[in-house]
Amino acid sequence: ERPGRSAARVLEPSASPALAAQSPGRPSSPQEPALCACGDVFLEFQEELEQVYKVYCASYEQALLLVENYQKDPELQRGIQRTIEAVLPQAGPSGLSFLLVNPLQRVTKYPLLLQKILENTLPDASAYPVLQRAASALQDVVTHINEYKRRKEVASRYTKVEQLSLRERLARINTHTLSKKTTRLSQLLKQEAGLVPKLEDKEFDDLEEKFHCVSLCVTELKSNVAAHLDALEVLLRFRPHESHLDIPGGPVAQYGDLARDLQLQAFPQFKQRLEGLVWQPLCSLAKALAGPQNLIRKRLDKLLDFERAEEKLSEVGSVTYEEEAARHTYQALNSLLVAELPQFNQLAVQWLRQILCTLVTLQGDLAKHVLQRAESSLAQLPHHHLSEPAFRDLVADTLDQAGHQLRSFQENFEKVLPPPTTWPLLPGAERQVQALLSRYGPGKLYQVTSNISGSGTLDLTLPRGHVVALLQNKDTKGNSSRWLVDTGGHRGYVPAGKLELYHVAPSEEDLRGQAKPHENSRQLTPEPTLAPVPSVPAVTQVVAVCPFAARSSHEVSLQAGQQVTVLEAQDKKGNPEWSLVEVNGQRGYVPSSFLARVPGPAPWGWSLPS
Repeated sequence: ERPGRSAARVLEPSASPALAAQSPGRPSSPQEPALCACGDVFLEFQEELEQVYKVYCASYEQALLLVENYQKDPELQRGIQRTIEAVLPQAGPSGLSFLLVNPLQRVTKYPLLLQKILENTLPDASAYPVLQRAASALQDVVTHINEYKRRKEVASRYTKVEQLSLRERLARINTHTLSKKTTRLSQLLKQEAGLVPKLEDKEFDDLEEKFHCVSLCVTELKSNVAAHLDALEVLLRFRPHESHLDIPGGPVAQYGDLARDLQLQAFPQFKQRLEGLVWQPLCSLAKALAGPQNLIRKRLDKLLDFERAEEKLSEVGSVTYEEEAARHTYQALNSLLVAELPQFNQLAVQWLRQILCTLVTLQGDLAKHVLQRAESSLAQLPHHHLSEPAFRDLVADTLDQAGHQLRSFQENFEKVLPPPTTWPLLPGAERQVQALLSRYGPGKLYQVTSNISGSGTLDLTLPRGHVVALLQNKDTKGNSSRWLVDTGGHRGYVPAGKLELYHVAPSEEDLRGQAKPHENSRQLTPEPTLAPVPSVPAVTQVVAVCPFAARSSHEVSLQAGQQVTVLEAQDKKGNPEWSLVEVNGQRGYVPSSFLARVPGPAPWGWSLPS
């Protein structure tokens, strides 16, 4: 095969007779320096020609697809045509396609032209060796371009990231796919078991390790930046400057101004810059890493196919067409990765370094802006002239003084602490309390703090001030918010939040020392008798806690809050559930649960010492 034939894979030009006519004849002596210079120029720019043209030729098909897309937009097409005619009038109506194909035709004609010049040059001429080397070098350039183009075509099949559903993935499974995967798995198991040697490629392994390191850094940084953006979003939802503390002016107003500036300007601007200058480039970098990741993963599969084919070739001496294609595919992928992965790693590291520098710069700008804004507000605060150590000492001294004042107030408060609040007992409830006290003891007695209306079968309905005994501090289901209590006649459940511990008060006889204390009552002082105390006016009164309508002549009607006089705390049969009262000159019975003792108009009080 002639060396020039490989150039036909890019474009196969025909060597026309005009080429020979345009070629110089046998060079005379004055032409040899020009021919030598021509060969030297091609040899000098051999590497640069290869680097430029191989990328151009490999991207030619994609460029044609873009041209077809541009042709669908008439306005865009007319604009491109006007630009081409202004810059290159000789392009004619062919337009952009004509300009794109020219470099392909030119690079394939170079070795043909040099070959014609070489054929018309005497072998003993001084320019002949230079032209011979130049023709061979350009032929190698065309060969390398074709090989690079073939590798890129192979790689393009595996760099595309397809988002397939589970059904689409299952549809691609067939006997051929299962056979290939089984063969690869068998080859991998034999390598792991040490039955067959594993192909080692130290150069590629180093490149792959560096690539995975860069990929891991990008993934970690992307995750951290995403979390940072989420935290900023949460921060911007707060509006501390909109909180009204009812403290006009002073440091509070200054803090509100500072918070408003940060929440409405500094932080939103920082978030916007972070998204545009860090997050979006980081996402683009992560997307750029997907293609090489697929190639590296596919190379491992093709390596197993290659090793299997090499093993069969050494044993049998021949391989099938499919196995030969697998060998070439692996060689193309491996050569492409070894050639381009170093440059890609370098660019990815530079890209990542630039993103990190931008992130640090943005953080520094934010800190500088916040510090400047805070310093302007700080200058208006008291003690701003103090140094940081002196301010810390001032804060510590202030906290110590506040703690001392708080402890002093606590001690004074405990000295003058009033007795525990006890709700007034219902009329006729003294005997019930004494019965519960003698049966359960003072630690089990609780008083109802508000009216309870039972809604369940076992729930009790009790008025405020009723005294009960605690039986169990939870119900049968373990719910501690419902307590089982005994009222002295009924048992049931009441809400625990409406009960408070009942503090047993000494009776008047105990206070005056006229009677011995009952075994179940408590004495406030250890002395057997107390000094006489001056008489005081009555401080409680009996009122109706809810309205009551009389149903017979033996009963009397009540209004809520109406003051009554209790004549007897029981009926004629001794039942404490009914009380004989006098209201506005009328006498009659009313339910005892409808009555309650409340503080009088002038209760005793207490005050803190000055």
